[in-house]
Amino acid sequence: MSHTTSSSAPSRSVIVGGYIRLMDAISQALAYLAAALFIGGTLAVTQMVFVRYVLGMSTSWQTEFTVFSVTGAMLLGSPYVLLTGGHVAVRVLPDKLNGMPRKLMNLAASLCGLAFCACLAYASWVYVYEAWHGGWTTGSVWNPPLWPAVLPMAIGATQLSLQYIAEILRGEE
Repeated sequence: MSHTTSSSAPSRSVIVGGYIRLMDAISQALAYLAAALFIGGTLAVTQMVFVRYVLGMSTSWQTEFTVFSVTGAMLLGSPYVLLTGGHVAVRVLPDKLNGMPRKLMNLAASLCGLAFCACLAYASWVYVYEAWHGGWTTGSVWNPPLWPAVLPMAIGATQLSLQYIAEILRGEE
């Protein structure tokens, strides 16, 4: 019996490359969404300052919206930061190493990051579910539902986990 692969079956490198490209594209798309959220938060602060200090009126939703949108922007933008290497890292020891020790140290760091992000993603989705199912609200004067505010944490942590996997696979190529 022959163990040759058929020409119609995709090779491992095609599948891995496709996964990496897909995760990169999703991380880039989330970065655009993060930028829009950050702009929205900035506009809300600007509107709040105008309403409070120019018109002398009270505000009700702007502070909470800004906190949620800017926090959501940070969480949704984190996979793109990993993709581009924009995160803060202490690289003194890895930069002194070469070859296999360097690869192993980078792999260990990536696996630790992946483990943390996977746990955060799981806990975040549980939180989103509880907020949705329980009908939780923020309890403020504006009092919007809580689940849309915590959803970016779940999406961002999930995509960050998937991007870590892509970076680990990219390192093997």
